[in-house]
Amino acid sequence: MEQENRKIRVGITHGDTNGIGLEVVLKALSNPMILELCTPVLYSAAKVVNYHRKTIETPTPQFNVTRSAENLKQNQPNLVEVMGNEELNVEYGTVSKQAGHAAFKSLEAAVSDLKRGMIDVLVTAPINKESIQSEEFKFPGHTEYLEASLGNEGDKATMILFNEKMRIALLSTHLPLSKVSASVTKENVKQKIMLLNESLKRDFGIVRPRIAVLALNPHAGENGLLGKEEQEVISPVIEATYEQEKVLCFGPYAADGFFGNEQYRHFDGVLAMYHDQGLAPFKSLAMEDGVNFTAGLPYVRTSPDHGTGFDIAGKDLANEDSMRHAIYAAIDIYRNRERYDDMTANPLQKQYQPKGKDNVVLDLTKEE
Repeated sequence: MEQENRKIRVGITHGDTNGIGLEVVLKALSNPMILELCTPVLYSAAKVVNYHRKTIETPTPQFNVTRSAENLKQNQPNLVEVMGNEELNVEYGTVSKQAGHAAFKSLEAAVSDLKRGMIDVLVTAPINKESIQSEEFKFPGHTEYLEASLGNEGDKATMILFNEKMRIALLSTHLPLSKVSASVTKENVKQKIMLLNESLKRDFGIVRPRIAVLALNPHAGENGLLGKEEQEVISPVIEATYEQEKVLCFGPYAADGFFGNEQYRHFDGVLAMYHDQGLAPFKSLAMEDGVNFTAGLPYVRTSPDHGTGFDIAGKDLANEDSMRHAIYAAIDIYRNRERYDDMTANPLQKQYQPKGKDNVVLDLTKEE
């Protein structure tokens, strides 16, 4: 198949098989428009998919089932078998080591194919962070695992939650609240501002991003009364990054007023200091269409912004909008990167030469 005629291949993991992951995947792929945009590749097991299919009232797609991504069909959803001969029982709403193992097998196979170039982007269904823990997976979540598995030396991944209203990046992701303050260092704050700025340009196509940086403490520290991180770390970094790197970053803003007054509408991206500071307001405003994007890596990965939904698993109640948006977003970001890299690959040479010695005078009287 010619590269220029090939659709973008979207690898999709099944997440925790006792949750709503496969339900939202099947519902999202039931939209025929998906096949016009991409070639879906689900990493799962046919028996498990069929089990979930029985609980969904709306028609779901038929897959081209294969044991290798070498045998994909472009105009049909594909299912790559990842469980081999292992048995897998579905127990809706249950934390199960078996389901966690299956989630890891799906993720491991998809990441391997992504690195081999068999798929172009990765979309992950939600995992249960407790059940997936094992000798192979000792990470707080997807973001940290993907940083270790897909990043080049020195790459730092960060979580960006976004929809049409806002884009929120996190300084710290799955970190206990007791350790957040120690993570607010000048090095970390500047690194995340620069990463967010680059992602907004390359991944989202924003030429000159405006970035808001949130404060760590209530009321932005009240001039040191409620904490000194704003005075000693965050504000100096914002000023230095603006002056030295020419990045349009502003703040620090107290989070409650920032979201309460909808100030996020004036910025292209927001840097929150910790997980719940950014995700609580975001999910309040964007629960059904929010997307989680892992920025800072050489590969594109997105996911829906919700969890495993154990309380509604197997009841045909899960909304697939966030999963559908995650698939669309992965395609958009992949294309944005291609355009950005193409435009910046060969910058124009300077159309002028620096002035030499000012006292050099050309003799225009000489004849050739």
